[in-house]
Amino acid sequence: MPKMKPILTAERHPHAPTLVQLAAGGPPAEMIFGDWYPALRSARLRSGGAALAMLLGIPLLLGRKRSGALFAMRDLCPHRGIPLSVGWFDGDTLQCKYHGWRFEPCGGRCEEIPSLTEFDSLVPHKIYANSFPVVERDGYAWVYVPSAGAGRTPSSEPGQDLSLSALPPVPELPKFGPRFRSAHLQADLPCNVDHGIIGLMDPAHGPFVHRAWWWRSAESIHQKTKRFEPLEDSEHNGRNAGFRMSAHAPSSNSTPYKLLGKPVTTIDFRLPNRRYETIRAVNAKGRERWFTSLTTVTPVTPTSCRIDVVAAWNIAYHLPLVTPIVRYFGAKFVAQDQQTMVEQARGLRFNPGLMLIDDADLPAKWYFALKQRRLSGEGEHPLQGPVDLHWRS
Repeated sequence: MPKMKPILTAERHPHAPTLVQLAAGGPPAEMIFGDWYPALRSARLRSGGAALAMLLGIPLLLGRKRSGALFAMRDLCPHRGIPLSVGWFDGDTLQCKYHGWRFEPCGGRCEEIPSLTEFDSLVPHKIYANSFPVVERDGYAWVYVPSAGAGRTPSSEPGQDLSLSALPPVPELPKFGPRFRSAHLQADLPCNVDHGIIGLMDPAHGPFVHRAWWWRSAESIHQKTKRFEPLEDSEHNGRNAGFRMSAHAPSSNSTPYKLLGKPVTTIDFRLPNRRYETIRAVNAKGRERWFTSLTTVTPVTPTSCRIDVVAAWNIAYHLPLVTPIVRYFGAKFVAQDQQTMVEQARGLRFNPGLMLIDDADLPAKWYFALKQRRLSGEGEHPLQGPVDLHWRS
């Protein structure tokens, strides 16, 4: 039997309060369960290793078995509540530090209870720790967090294949060819997920929050008109409904877009937390150049969230310096949003009355209406058809 090793050493074992470094501000938000969320970068999960994450207020222990299979378990032993992360992992099973209970982590089934004797009738295999479906995609470990009372969700039991057909599709970054480069960015936000999402879709903050020589200046503000259309997601009963900023030329006052020539951009927002941006252009030689990104705002707790960005592009993908350049300027961009949210959190602690105006804040109003429809299962799409919105930015 492989040797059991500590899951996380003291130096690598963050306690729950430090999983979100920033103090949260403002009231808690109601969170949407029954969907997929990126828990952490899958590169952190090496064979036989594990890492901690917090997702929708749930402490998670994620890891990778020697077989390569990922697992995600609630970081609590069902016996006496001690975190499983303080125990041991041999690459196949987890063992609790308190009483030595051993679990198969993909399905959560208990494999052994060392204290049992021939006089006990308890069957360990009938006991399950809380495990979650997890899929590796676009460099993330996506975890499906079911709604309360939903029962056990599909997972990989020993000797069986992972079956996810009963669950909604796992989100994926669009790509338009086999040759591309990609980059990832992340930032913790000290606000609830609602503030994070409406900040993500806010079209008017750019010249102020992202003011820079390489992006926009305050003097570049001008009136814009964009068409929006509803996304119903009727295939899944409106589960991931949203809206689309229809295909349009990108902002002429954004320097990076000018480098692409005459691209066309489409931006989608889909529940519960996903923003897709697709930029496509054809150069003078008739070759298509494209850039895509998937940005998610994930609730870590009811009062804090995290923004993750994965981007892919085929523009000069053969040049190795392009990736660090994109990552550098992308990190600057995300850091500007993060700093603004940190500053906003100082005001939100006082629970002020807030305003949403037309037209720049209409997407935020649509988001709240769609979220309420998702939570209650009632109501119509707030956007009944295509509509033009106007604002200055």
